[in-house]
Parts: sequence; structure tokens; C-alpha cells
Amino acid sequence: MTAPSNQLQNLWDDGRAATMSESEKLLYRSNLLGSDKRVTNYGGGNTSAKVMERDPLSGDMVEVLWVKGSGGDIGSIKMDGFSTLYMAKLQALKGLYRGLAHEDEMVGYLPHCTFNLNPRAASIDTPLHAYVPRKHVDHVHSDAIIALAASVNSRDLTEQVFGSDIGWLPWKRPGFELGLWLEKLAIENPHMRGAVLESHGLFTWADDAKECYLTTLEIINKAAAWLDAQSQGKPAFGGARVAPLPADQRRAVAARLMPAIRGLISADRHKVGHFDDSPAVLDFVCSHMLDTLAPMGTSCPDHFLRTKIAPLVVSCNPEAVDLDATLSSLPAAIAAYRADYAAYYTRCKHGDSPALRDPNAVVYLVPGVGMITFALDKATARISGEFYVNAINVMRGASTVSTYQGLAEQEAFDIEYWLLEEAKLQRMPKPKALAGRVAMVTGGAGGIGSATAVRLLHEGACVVLADIDGTAAQQVADGLAKVYGADVVRSVAMDVTVEAQVISAFDHAAVEFGGIDILVSNAGIASSAPVEETTLAMWNRNMDILATGYFMVSREAFRTLRAQGIGGSVIFVASKNGLAASPNASAYCTAKAAEIHLARCLALEGAEAGIRVNVVNPDAVLRGSKIWSGEWLDQRASTYGTDKGGLEEMYRQRSLLKRAVLPEDIAEGVYFFASDLSAKSTGNILNVDAGNKEAFTR
Repeated sequence: MTAPSNQLQNLWDDGRAATMSESEKLLYRSNLLGSDKRVTNYGGGNTSAKVMERDPLSGDMVEVLWVKGSGGDIGSIKMDGFSTLYMAKLQALKGLYRGLAHEDEMVGYLPHCTFNLNPRAASIDTPLHAYVPRKHVDHVHSDAIIALAASVNSRDLTEQVFGSDIGWLPWKRPGFELGLWLEKLAIENPHMRGAVLESHGLFTWADDAKECYLTTLEIINKAAAWLDAQSQGKPAFGGARVAPLPADQRRAVAARLMPAIRGLISADRHKVGHFDDSPAVLDFVCSHMLDTLAPMGTSCPDHFLRTKIAPLVVSCNPEAVDLDATLSSLPAAIAAYRADYAAYYTRCKHGDSPALRDPNAVVYLVPGVGMITFALDKATARISGEFYVNAINVMRGASTVSTYQGLAEQEAFDIEYWLLEEAKLQRMPKPKALAGRVAMVTGGAGGIGSATAVRLLHEGACVVLADIDGTAAQQVADGLAKVYGADVVRSVAMDVTVEAQVISAFDHAAVEFGGIDILVSNAGIASSAPVEETTLAMWNRNMDILATGYFMVSREAFRTLRAQGIGGSVIFVASKNGLAASPNASAYCTAKAAEIHLARCLALEGAEAGIRVNVVNPDAVLRGSKIWSGEWLDQRASTYGTDKGGLEEMYRQRSLLKRAVLPEDIAEGVYFFASDLSAKSTGNILNVDAGNKEAFTR
């Protein structure tokens, strides 16, 4: 009989597992569990196996705990993501334990238990796995289970759903003490197959890898089915208070709100945004219970660490949207949130607590519109949103069958400002030069555009590739995503001469990333003809793309940059021909000259807002260029009396340095102006032409 569609499916393949070692089965089980966000969220949960291994020193067979290492994700973990520790040494740690007040010091002993010099740091959850007297242990954060765990009568509900099959433990911060509690529960109740931890999640165990996996699925499915049955005929969150706006209007509102919020919260470090208007989110933000549940925050520690003490509910009436009023309300609302967060820190801090961290909200809930999340990078913003969706699902379930409760304020603080969490933050790598920055590159499918995208992505930026050829832009984006990750690159079809498309492209960037910081205006064409053979259409086309197009793209960039109020950088990819005349190219050279002068004008206008505008002037970049793949190549070859093969060599020999100019060279110049390396430069021109005396700027 087929299981209901909302039930987790058994994905275990006996044929595959038959050839695996116990540690390989652990990896297999972990990846299966982590592949479904209904089991656990990204980075959440933990899995382990106690395996007999040969000691590299004594040669004896010893019991070794394989357990997910600190900061890993069970869905994507590899074999090197597991810590390995001697079970005998972990058992010996019990003799060093001095009680709850000294619990954190036990983490410092874990490296002394390392098996086979494994460099993977053990997590604080290690004792919870080590001391359960079973070979295999799963710890996951299923929404269905946490809905029970976060209810005020969590223990009664757990017994009602599972009877004596699954135990229950009251809230305790993960660590050594909780590991001892789990051990005691399992020893005293040998029939139990797991336990629900209040406000936390689920532990299941068995002496066989497949049995442990199936037990985890069974318990989650049982909880989900029970919750579904209890919720039949009951509206989520007390029913809808307002109706959601249509999808296109939701995105339009988000496109206006996100740059404004981003600017207000990025004073110290640039943030990147994520927008979610999925059905679960809309149910919550449009509900009667939004104002009651949102301030309560989340319950599961993994949810809380990603989403902060509480979200900020943005003032917005979807029944009569007044965006100007909503935008006007943001500065006061964000300032109030920061003040409340600072007060929370002051109330709860200890003598050795880390200093106050960023007091801005991570989650912004907009009635009728959806959820916006901001973080230091796109992946974290997206994942934070996913965690809050998990929290929404938990609140839905708990409020349907009971009364939802979040973590107590002091407990929440002690998790957020835990010294062990602080140590983990301090180990984070130094951010890259463009971390948190968002760039739009026009002409993004061409040689210079794609090379520029690579350079900016390499330095940590998010990039929107805009090109008149949307299919080509998407192909380039797909290739870049394989290298840099799908979170950080987007594409959009945009003709720079069509005003509506330009506006839409910037709205797309705002919704996908929160705004922009860097515009690389690179879209281009080229034409060659004696003036008497230059048609009005040819002249107008050059002006439309290279002058008017650059104006429209820059205007929309300025609008976004001013809405953010945190400065920015605009870089025009112009041409040597904008400074030095070239035969048979009057339309192209004149348009490029206009482009350069437009940049000078914009540098004057943008300076007071911290918007820098500079120009990179290439010359004869043939490789990878769409411009040089068509008529322009034939026309320039004819002008200079050579063939296609000899044109690049002719340009190389014409330069003072006798070197070919490549797309990567232009990208390097763009990066210089995009980064803080040029923080005190605006209105400048950088020639990247291997030397051309006619184009010297002074």
C-alpha cells in the first residue's frame, strides 16, 4: 500500500548498503535523512555510529564513535565530515565531570579523545550520542516533532502520540549533562526507541543502521499523521486576517522594501537579502495569530540561532497598500528593534558574555506580502528563511493541538551568546573583499561580462548577469553556479534600450539579493562605416545602446543606491575609441565619447551619496567577444587591410607594450573600481589597452 504523500518515504536501498562498512552506512543514512527538510533543516541534526576499528598504535580492535563534526550538514556531509573518538576515552570523561556549572569545560577534553588524529572538530552534541547505549543514534529537528516539543503540555502530547515507545526529557541546553540524562533514560527504559526533547527535537536509536533510519522515519511520520488528523477542519493560525496580494504585487512591494531595509541594516557590513512568499509563509503573515506568535520567537535552538530572538513585523496593510507610508515607518521600526535587542542583551548578559552583536533583525515579516531575511551572505539569508519556515510549521502544529511556547528569554540568550558558539564564530574565515556586495553586469553573456562576473564572484560578490540574449545569460549563469554555488548568481533578459526591461531587471536584483552595490555597464555593439555610408539607423543604434542605454541603466542603479543610502560603485566599460578617434567608426566613437562624459556627469551627482562612477577603457579585446564575432570583425579587418587571423596580431603590435588585451584584464580593472581598493577614486578613467598614446587621458 502506498504511503500518504505527506509521509516520508523509505529510501534505503539494501543492495547499495550490502557492500558498505558501518561507517559508510552512517554516511548513507545521514545523507538520506538530510535530503528531506521535513526530517531536519540545513546544518541541523546529528547522526552517529559506534564502530569497531583497529587502533593505529596498538593494533587492537577498539570501539570508535563516528559522529557528525561541528558545523556540518547531514544532507551533504562526506566521510571527512565526521569526528572519530575513542569510546573508552569518552566514557572516562565522566570521571572528570564536575557538574552543571562546569559543563562547558568538558568540550575542551573532546580533542583528547580523538581517534586516528582526525582533524574534524567534535561538536557539543557528542556526549548525547556517546552515552546512549546503542550502536546507532539519530538526532533530527522534524517540524512535526518540534510542534509537540514546543507545546506547553509537550510531555502529555508525547505520551499521547507515542505511548511508552518514545521517552521525553525537559528542556536542557545541549551538552554533557543532557548526554547523561539521555543515557539514564535509555538504560532505565530499554524498550524505548528514542526520546522527544522539549523545545528541541527527536533522538532515536537502534543497534542496526537501517533499523535506526526506519525508526526515525516511523516516529516522524506518526507525529505528522497525528497532527494532520488533529488539524482537520481547523484554520491555520486562527484563520486569515487579511488576504495576500497577487504574486506580481508581492514581488513589486518586496522590490521597494528590500533596498530600504538593506540600507538601514548595512551600516557596519553589507547584508544580502532573500524573499519568500511560499504558502506556509503567507498563511502566517496573513493570519490572526501573527501579532501573538511572532514576538514569541522560535523554540528549537537551531531555529533560534539562525533567526534571532524574534522577527520584525513590518507595518503594511495589504487591503490598502501605502508603500510610501510603509517605507517611512521603517527607520523608526528598525531603530526600535535594535533598542529592544540591546535591552534584551543587557537583561540577560553574564559577566563573561561576548560583546553585543549586530542588533538588527534577521527576519522581516510583511502582512500580505511574505518574509524577507537578511544575512552577511545569500546562502545564510536563504537558510535563515528556511529555518523560520520550519518555525512557522512548528507554531502551526503546536497552536493547533495546544499552546505554542518559545524558548524562555534567558535560555535563548544563553544559547545565542554561549561561549562555545562565540568560539565557533571566531573561527570563521575572514570575509572576502566583496562579501555582502551585489553586482549587476550588463552584457553579462559576453567575454568581458562573463570574465567580470568570475572576478567579482571570486571576491565574494553576488552577481546578476543581464543580457539582451536571456538564454545565453542563463547558460553563463548556470556554468558559474557550478563553480560558485547557485545562491550567488542570477540572470535576467534585458535590452538596455527598453525602459521597462531595465526597470524590471533592477526589481529582479532587489528581490533576489536585496538591492545592488555595483553596476558594471558593459552592454555594447560596434559598427564600422565611412561617414557617408553611415545610415541614420546605424547612428541611432549606437546612440541608443551606448549612450541612452547607459543612461537608463545608470539611472535605475542610482535610484536603488540612493534608496539604500550606503554608497556604491558604477563602472562603465567604454573604449579607447571614446578618447581616440578611429577611422570609419564615427557613430561608435561618438557614442563611446558620450558614454565617458556621462560617467563624468554621474560622478559629480553621485559623490555626495558615496556613489563612485569610473570608467574602464579596453581596446581590441577580441577573445570571447560577441562584438568581434560578427560584421564588426570583417569591417575592422577591411579597414586595416588584413584578415581575421591577422587582426589580433596587428592590434598587439600597435600597442606600446606589444601585448594582447584579454577579457580577464578588463575584469581586473573593473574589480579595482568595484572594490574598496579605489574607495577614494571617482570620475576616473583606467585605460586597459596595452598602451595607446592617442588615448592618454592627460
